[in-house]
Amino acid sequence: MDVKETIINECLNVLHRKEVKDEFKELMRPLIDMLIKEIYPYIFLSIIFVFISFLLILGIFILLLRSKILIHKKT
Repeated sequence: MDVKETIINECLNVLHRKEVKDEFKELMRPLIDMLIKEIYPYIFLSIIFVFISFLLILGIFILLLRSKILIHKKT
């Protein structure tokens, strides 16, 4: 059990070094870039749908305010 813990601790010490972290980041960068390129259209469409939803809710709010003002003027 002691040898196993020693090996695990040594592996963790190696992984905590700055050079290893930088190398791992460089190794993962192409994968992350590819992933971002793949999901970019979906992110863009989501932003468009959120903006359209905002405009629709704003329009409904304005219509409700207008109808409320018209009701108060009639009474």
